[in-house]
Amino acid sequence: MYRPTPRTSRRPALITSAVVFVVVLVGGYYGWQHFKPRQAPEPVVEPVAPAPAGTPVPLAPATPAIQHPIDPPAPEAAGGPAPLPTLAESDQQVGELLTDLLTPQNVLAFLQLDGFVRRAVATVDNLAREQAPTLVWPVKPTPERFTVQRGSDGVESIHPDNQRRYAPLVLMIDSVDTAQAVALYRRLYPLFQQAYEELGFPGRYFNDRLVQVLDHLIATPVPTAAPAVTLVEVKGEVTSTQPWVRYEFSDPALESLSAGRKMLLRVGPAHQQRLQAKLRDIRQRVAKP
Repeated sequence: MYRPTPRTSRRPALITSAVVFVVVLVGGYYGWQHFKPRQAPEPVVEPVAPAPAGTPVPLAPATPAIQHPIDPPAPEAAGGPAPLPTLAESDQQVGELLTDLLTPQNVLAFLQLDGFVRRAVATVDNLAREQAPTLVWPVKPTPERFTVQRGSDGVESIHPDNQRRYAPLVLMIDSVDTAQAVALYRRLYPLFQQAYEELGFPGRYFNDRLVQVLDHLIATPVPTAAPAVTLVEVKGEVTSTQPWVRYEFSDPALESLSAGRKMLLRVGPAHQQRLQAKLRDIRQRVAKP
């Protein structure tokens, strides 16, 4: 595992990729529910009658066309870009870049650097799905507790103080130069593409998926009031020692949202709007006009 060491000077602030923005801004400070991976249901295969003799056999479906191709990195002033490490050996370089950006203290506090590229790709893909398992997060959950407030009507909702937990995250993201981040994303793109194909999407293009997830998160409505929540009852003899991880949105429409959209709703409306503005900036740079 890569372990960052303190430095007396810092190179220009660069982040590993635009992927890091998406992952860190909504995945790193979740700390509400403990997601458990769910096995995808087996597809239902309808019986097909045999084709009459002599019927031409249809061709296999073509690989989907790339919608948002990534431009190659700009040529360096001298010598060209250094060769990329293999995906299996990329942790050291990725860790150094993140340490330059976030400082060793922040990297140790917030990030999981072992297998970072694979973790980032898996989490980005999961953000638009129902579950985003913590086992594959490239970031650490929020160390503080989720809190609620009870109104005069007895209804519990997210406490406004929760948004303070996310302030360090928002400040960190705002401090990163998006143009530099995306330039480095282009440089490291082959690693993310390889990780995406290994995840189970051969022939698919990771940047297309990234743009889909960006659009999905950007379209998350900003709540006008603190969403109501309900503590899920757990029956049994063993007393729950962490009840704050068992809250769900009371509104079924909110509870049915994707993992990424739920995360955005929990950071508070002011933080959500700032983060969505950053996501729009990223999308303009990674998506084909």
